[in-house]
Amino acid sequence: MYRRLAVAALIVTLFAGADWTRFRGPEATGVSEDTGLPTRWTATENVVWKTPLPGFGTSSPITLGDKIFLTTYGGYGFDADDPGALDKLMLHTLCVDRTSGKVLWDKPVRPKFPETEYDAGLIKLHGYASSTPTTDGEALYVFFGKTGVFKYDLSGELIWQSSVGTKVDKHNWGSGSSPILHDDLVIINASIESQAIVALNKKDGKEAWRVEGLVDCWATPLVVTTAAGGKELVIVERHKAFGIDPASGKTLWTLDKSNDYICPSIFANGDVAYLINSRFTAAMYAVRTGGRGNITDSHVLWTKERFTTRVSTPVYYEGHIYAIDQGGRAHCIKADDGETVYEEKLDIDGRGDKIYASVVAADGKLYGVTRTGGTVVLALSPKFKLLAHNHLGDESVFNATPTISNGQLLLRSDKALYCIGK
Repeated sequence: MYRRLAVAALIVTLFAGADWTRFRGPEATGVSEDTGLPTRWTATENVVWKTPLPGFGTSSPITLGDKIFLTTYGGYGFDADDPGALDKLMLHTLCVDRTSGKVLWDKPVRPKFPETEYDAGLIKLHGYASSTPTTDGEALYVFFGKTGVFKYDLSGELIWQSSVGTKVDKHNWGSGSSPILHDDLVIINASIESQAIVALNKKDGKEAWRVEGLVDCWATPLVVTTAAGGKELVIVERHKAFGIDPASGKTLWTLDKSNDYICPSIFANGDVAYLINSRFTAAMYAVRTGGRGNITDSHVLWTKERFTTRVSTPVYYEGHIYAIDQGGRAHCIKADDGETVYEEKLDIDGRGDKIYASVVAADGKLYGVTRTGGTVVLALSPKFKLLAHNHLGDESVFNATPTISNGQLLLRSDKALYCIGK
């Protein structure tokens, strides 16, 4: 008996990883130390469970112990040809049992109207539940755009609700950034709601600070540790990037960049932050944090012109940046100088932007979920190798970034949440 218990404990040790508590994982790297992750799966192979969802959504699931949390929307916007009545729209926060996939609770809220209609702008491509929740292990924090920020306890009881702005986005593209936590603050990119980045007190939801002037940004911000050991909140908008003291909201530095909107989130290696323009003046910037004032001429390490992933956020791993862009091209880039190591076209079905989900990495593998063309698995190596191209037979759209949990993947489409693995 003791031998069986020892073997079971060893298996848990080998496969278990940290809870995936926010967008792109606990450290926002998109990289997990989990092992034993699957390379191949189908609708019937390596699917541990599949849970139908009560609505659509592009937010990622997060995990905390034996629970999964995610958001959906329902009542409206399911059919492009007949979206229904906008006043029937509801926003849902769900808790799912990690082991079985059973929905444990569902907390619907009525959105703040007027809301963007389904066929206006590009909101039909991602919908009304695009922000990934986050947790500090004691409570759950959810962002639903101009409907507000919500704090729930882990049993689903609402603790507070707070507004960060109700501006109607001129693009009609809706919200997309995710909340992050820093010490006793919930930090929200409210560019679409109030052209600001806003910090709320975790305890009561009251505003702690606000930095104005954030235009056309759908990226999730990132707290970076500088070479001197300080903390800087990095965020980027159409014209500039900002380094902000996350405790006080004081702007520490700015960086001038080419005019373009921003969707990929900030990612980093040590004290170097990477920023990506989305479309018209495509470029990736490597920026050393820790400066003061305008750092445009002093802290930009390199700029890679005409490169973008449009929406998806790359990952940094062992000196290289790995990405799959909107057209389905896989990239490996040297992180120290921006030089391309490889660029390979993948055989991905779909029209328009083929990828919205961000890539994630673990166990020597890079996972890229496409909107309608399945999931590609690449070797996490500067030498290109396609390991697998997997399909689940789900004909709806996959926009959510995968979650890595206990040696398994959590994938969500508009219709279902899947647990992939052994």
